[in-house]
Amino acid sequence: MNKNELVADVADKAGLSKTDAQSAVDSVFDVITGELKKGGDVRLIGFGNFSVSHRAATTGRNPSTGAPVDIPARNVPKFSAGKGLKDAVN
Repeated sequence: MNKNELVADVADKAGLSKTDAQSAVDSVFDVITGELKKGGDVRLIGFGNFSVSHRAATTGRNPSTGAPVDIPARNVPKFSAGKGLKDAVN
């Protein structure tokens, strides 16, 4: 499912126009992104948790030449599924 299909399904299930559903979906993504940028987390009971994890700098290897490559430290988004989502999938 891509974003356009998600918007169409949200519009059908909520009885909204596709424009209103697009605004709602975009707003949810913007709020989650904004909170993660601030270093916070988003907890949706029964669905899952969005958080930010710090990945330390490391030294890797170029697979074709074997030369060492410095990999910088960075923050990465994480999602862990909640019990409700896990139960629904299984």
